[in-house]
Amino acid sequence: MKVLLIGSGGREHALAWKLAQSPTLTKLFAAPGNPGIAEHAELLPLDVDDHAAVATFCRDAGIDLVVVGPEAPLVAGLADRLRDAGIATFGPSAAAAQLEGSKGFTKDLCARYGIPTGAYRRFTDAEAAKSYVQEQGAPIVIKADGLAAGKGVTVAMTPGEALAAIDDCFSGTFGSAGAEVVVEAFLDGEEASFFCLCDGKTALPLATAQDHKRVGDADTGPNTGGMGAYSPAPVMTPDMVERTMKEIIEPTIRGMAESGHPFTGVFFAGLMITAKGPELIEYNVRFGDPECQVLMMRLKSDLLVLLHAAATGTLHQVSAQWSQDIALTVVMASKGYPGTYEKETPIGPLPQTSEKEQIFHAGTALKDGRLVATGGRVLNVTATGKTVAEAHSKAYALVDRVPWENGFTRRDIGWRAIERERS
Repeated sequence: MKVLLIGSGGREHALAWKLAQSPTLTKLFAAPGNPGIAEHAELLPLDVDDHAAVATFCRDAGIDLVVVGPEAPLVAGLADRLRDAGIATFGPSAAAAQLEGSKGFTKDLCARYGIPTGAYRRFTDAEAAKSYVQEQGAPIVIKADGLAAGKGVTVAMTPGEALAAIDDCFSGTFGSAGAEVVVEAFLDGEEASFFCLCDGKTALPLATAQDHKRVGDADTGPNTGGMGAYSPAPVMTPDMVERTMKEIIEPTIRGMAESGHPFTGVFFAGLMITAKGPELIEYNVRFGDPECQVLMMRLKSDLLVLLHAAATGTLHQVSAQWSQDIALTVVMASKGYPGTYEKETPIGPLPQTSEKEQIFHAGTALKDGRLVATGGRVLNVTATGKTVAEAHSKAYALVDRVPWENGFTRRDIGWRAIERERS
């Protein structure tokens, strides 16, 4: 089977690494890719924003499946264009991708179908949003409605922080993503990520993870795209997984189908496990980053078979098997992230890894034959172990062998789970 993978981040490197292990794969292409992905795929100079060009390449090359990694091409309708050309594609339509592309769309769906989530209001006017915040008080959550690369959410602990976040959105900090703002109730509990494949009719639960959004140790500092993750999430017990399927995933599948937007692809449900049970924080319509990295380390089944089944409506014919090991990934980021940071800083030769260790490339490139950092989040240093503490120890031992002076990490990924293990 010939496969085209769209994307260039750590998530896509993890997907490429796993897809390359499939005995059914005959050729893997990637666009635009990165130096890590190049170890598993032929990189293409395709402009992924030119949907017609992508479709033409797929037709000419005889591509059997396109796997769209990031959210932006999905929201822009790439999957629609490819499916219209008769090309099997893993990822939702633009209409279904509104689950991630519009926070307000998702909240309205939750209200319509009784999906548990925080109370909310939508605003297109800053003063009206501020008045609502002053009525509600804090803590409260301010979200840019559209795609903001994981940075458009502010958990405001004071009214002043909330008002400033509203100003940020409407002043253009997040571009068109902030033209509308969702203000929602603060949910108190423990966060977890839940992943589930869907072909429009059938749902196949995958696995759980927990990530660390804040830039600093002890979950301090501003939100980022994610500074590390581990899988599985201890808080997601079998009972909690069952409730998540029945109370959140299944009503969403039904609601999307009834709305005329059947969902195919992967549901990434960001959950808050509260005293009442699982409540939806938000949906993403692609694998998480860096959650995908830990999921791929634990997946024992053939990823290509699973994604092809989701894309072709045959998900009822497959199942997913998982390692019982814990996987943990640490993001190495450029100093200054998530603010301004220096680009094209040199990274020395990366250490050799074993079967249970991987370094996934995110924001990297080759310049004059040398590896350089081009993004905020640059490398995902990943390891597995029998416990979270063991995976943590192995991952940070590998981090300390990466020769990159301009890199930094959090040093406490998995701390909640490690405390659970100790107690």
